[in-house]
Order: sequence, then structure tokens, then C-alpha cells
Amino acid sequence: MTLQNSRSAIVAVIGAPNAGKSTLVNRLVGAKVTIVTHKVQTTRMRVRGVMIEGEAQIVLVDTPGIFQPKRRLDRAMVGAAWAGAEDADAVLVIVDAADLDARPAGLGAQDTDRIIEGLKKQGRGAALVLNKVDALKRERLLELAGKLNAAFPFSETFMVSATKGSGIDRLRTWLAAKAEPGPWFFPEDQTADITGRMLAAEITREQIYLRLHDELPYAIHVTTEAWEDRPDGSVRIDQVILVDRDGQKPIVIGKAGATLKAIGAAARKQIGSVLDRQVHLFLNVKVKSGWADERGVYDEIGIDFKA
Repeated sequence: MTLQNSRSAIVAVIGAPNAGKSTLVNRLVGAKVTIVTHKVQTTRMRVRGVMIEGEAQIVLVDTPGIFQPKRRLDRAMVGAAWAGAEDADAVLVIVDAADLDARPAGLGAQDTDRIIEGLKKQGRGAALVLNKVDALKRERLLELAGKLNAAFPFSETFMVSATKGSGIDRLRTWLAAKAEPGPWFFPEDQTADITGRMLAAEITREQIYLRLHDELPYAIHVTTEAWEDRPDGSVRIDQVILVDRDGQKPIVIGKAGATLKAIGAAARKQIGSVLDRQVHLFLNVKVKSGWADERGVYDEIGIDFKA
């Protein structure tokens, strides 16, 4: 792509926890660049996914959910989300339509109100993306969209199902139109700015959440300690799963190691699919009380320890 024809833009994707930001980014990019679970606050760091539409390259910044923070890690995650919005050329606010429609409305509705107030303080414009619209009738969706647009002057409103793909083409066209003449930020074959080591750790954390959604709290972290590219084209990956308390370790390991084996098998398959190579994955569970207050963890995932 030559400089004469290329166009680019950076678009922040913000919203309440579990609104579907990561699912939407993966859908627009056309590849898995950020993890997705049904557990809120899964995303902890900003991940930049690369969408290409014709001559336009759109860098989609997937951000942590914005909510009322209670812990240091919470504050750092919310700070990372707002920083992503400040640095972007455009902002998409993702809202879970089904959550907003619930009686009473879910926590996402309160978080969305908080996001709207934050945008007003920043003086930022934004477009609205109502997600999970397949769960509601069109009349109700129009009512919800009207309510949100009355609360904030969104420049555009999109109704999509990030999971099923409906409404995505119109959003892609709009995003491409936001691109300004200039060089692309990433090579044509690069789908994200996340390293293989980090994405592998995130995929393992995803599998832990998917299997231990009810049993395990958020006090868990996965780090890739070693990465060995082998002559046969495969890769050996050694990871450590950090838990906060002694009682959490046997939950992750399971009876006779069954849970950890299942997590490892699923993560290995997913990582291999993303890397397009054979993966040998080795997991170790360690207890490290207070890991969520260690600067090194924040530096590793690129969020502000002092937030």
C-alpha cells in the first residue's frame, strides 16, 4: 500500500464490562486478538486490533470495561480505558442492549451512565453501538437508542450482534470513512500489537475463566515464563498461573490434576490455532499473595501502577 493511497485511523472501543467489546474487535479484525469470556472485567489491558477495509487501516483499541473501581487493579484498568479514548481519533461506545433492557437494568446500565458523564467531561464525541440486538424486538431497540441519544449526542448509532455478525458491514464502512490520508500504522499482515507470549498467557487465562467462572474470583494472573521455538517448527511454552490464596490452588488444579489438564488442553489447542503451529504447553500453579499490588504485573500488561 503506497502512501498516496493509504488511509488510517485509531478508534477506541469503550463500554461497560461484558458489553461485548472484545467480541466486536475480534469480529471486525477477522481474527482472535483479544480474549472473550462471560466473566465481567476479563479484559485488563489495551489491545490494538488491526482492521483493513480497502485502502483504510483502522486500529481498534480494545479497552478494559469502565466501572466503579474498588481495587488498585480496577483503577488501573479503568484508567487504561479512558487513556485509550483520549488518544483515539474516534470513539465507539458499546452498550449491551439486553442488559439495558433488563428489569431492573443490570450494572451495565449504571456503568454506561458513568461513561456518558465521562465523555461529557472530556468533551469527546462518540458513536453508539448497541450490541446483542438479536435478543430484543426492533421497537424496543429504537426506544433504547432514543433514550441513549437523548442522554448524549452520539454522532451515529449502530445496532449489531458482534457474536452473529449482523450489522457489522455498516459499521465497517463507517469506520473506514473515518480514516484520513496517511501511512498505515502496522504491516498489512499484522492483526494486533499484542506479542505471542502475551496472547498465549491471555488465552490460558481465558480458558481458566471459562471453566471456573463460579468457583474462582478475579485474583488470578497468567504469565509466560519461557518460550522456545523448536527446530521442527513447534513451540514450547511454559506458563505460571498465579493465585492469591492457598485455597485457590486446588480449585485450579482439580482432583488428580484433571481441571488443570483440561485447561491446558483447551489453551494449547487455541494457542496453536492462533499461532498456526504445534504448541507444547506446560502449566504451573503458584500461590502469590498480593500479586495484584506488584508493579511488575502492571508493567507486564501495560497499565499504570500509580492509577
